[in-house]
Amino acid sequence: MSVQEVLVDRQGEVLVQSSSPSSHGKRFYIESYGCAMNFSDSEIVASILQEESFSATTDLEQADLILINTCSIREKAEENVRQRLRVFEKIKKRKPGTLVGVLGCMAERLKEKLLEEEKLVDIVVGPDAYRDLPKLIGTASDGEKGVNVFLSREETYADISPVRLDSNGVTAFISIMRGCDNMCSFCVVPYTRGRERSRDPYSIIAEASDLFSRGYRDVTLLGQNVDSYKWSSPDETEKVNFADLLRRTAAVDPLLRIRFSTSHPKDITDEVLHTIAAHRNICNYIHLPVQSGSSIVLKRMNRTYDREWYRERVERIRTLLPDCAISSDIIAGFCGETEEDHRETLEMIRFADYSMSYMFYYSERPGTLAAKKYPDDIPYDTKKRRLQEIVDCQLEISLRHNQADIGKTFEVLIEGNSKKSDAYFKGRNSQNKMVVFPKREDLKVGDYVMVKVLDATSATLKGEITA
Repeated sequence: MSVQEVLVDRQGEVLVQSSSPSSHGKRFYIESYGCAMNFSDSEIVASILQEESFSATTDLEQADLILINTCSIREKAEENVRQRLRVFEKIKKRKPGTLVGVLGCMAERLKEKLLEEEKLVDIVVGPDAYRDLPKLIGTASDGEKGVNVFLSREETYADISPVRLDSNGVTAFISIMRGCDNMCSFCVVPYTRGRERSRDPYSIIAEASDLFSRGYRDVTLLGQNVDSYKWSSPDETEKVNFADLLRRTAAVDPLLRIRFSTSHPKDITDEVLHTIAAHRNICNYIHLPVQSGSSIVLKRMNRTYDREWYRERVERIRTLLPDCAISSDIIAGFCGETEEDHRETLEMIRFADYSMSYMFYYSERPGTLAAKKYPDDIPYDTKKRRLQEIVDCQLEISLRHNQADIGKTFEVLIEGNSKKSDAYFKGRNSQNKMVVFPKREDLKVGDYVMVKVLDATSATLKGEITA
């Protein structure tokens, strides 16, 4: 249906452009910044717009509607959005009548500023109001601002079939829940995405089945905290937790790989771990953000666990899933963090032996508990230095982690051509590690192959097909 271009900077920023040029009708252009949930939301938006006879384009000059799906997790993300709005402003001047819309978390958080300071913005839509887009586009076309940032306690978009903006036709996201109830002190998500609510399991399984029938072989179940997924039938006679949902999704077909993100250390249960162990097609990979290795900092972050609890969960994963890879999110320089706190984070990275991590320095977000309660008192240079030490530590562990796979053979799902050479395929193994290997003419994207690892970097395994 479309082509996806993904650009990732060293801070983990993601830019997604969809393309599916059409020679008739109105065209929309959409960019997404931030997390996988934003990318998934863009697929929902694309579906809603296609129902209104819009088609997608990667050519800004051809777009009648320009949308930017935003992230408010870090200040850098918001700066990038404002820079892009300056670009859109020039296009709007060259092509009067072009509408510009801001979607997602930043729209929810900065509605007034976007309308007052960024006067080129015609439409502002929060994460729970995408169904209202057609009406808001009409309002904006009539010269008024189209605005809806209402947060819903029920909206899950369960009945909307997303337009897959991922071009490989093999991997896809399935959103299983929306919002978050955890109230981590540094995080804006509860304020921009609202309270937690779970999508009904039947629509999730139907979506997974449809994807498999269309050739997709790897799906990631998405939520701010997937382990807290819980759904009950209206009469309360049927209840489904996350382990139940994993079992049901795995039963769609043995050839459909199941991944999930993100897990919260306080909620990941032994039942979930046993479920992973019992199903070969549930991948041996858990993203388990620690944020900090210091119990004192974790309390300040309102993470509701301490370092001992986290270590116990890691040990339990290692016991029940010996081959499981674990990754993490880590924040350097949170409010009040001492050098000892920082050393405890480095120690936790070594203990957990993360295969990889998403690493950032703390960026105060207005409106959060941390912004109200704690001074952002760590100097910028100290934040940068601590982050670099965390990055160096993780790269060393990732390299060692990957070098330990040399000589091993893994089942790999072919996802496409290697970025560096069309003579090589790329794909991931069950541990979510990227593997590159020479092509073979009888194989294609979507096939499973056995690959023996011959070499490794901190980011990639390199091998050859054995079967």
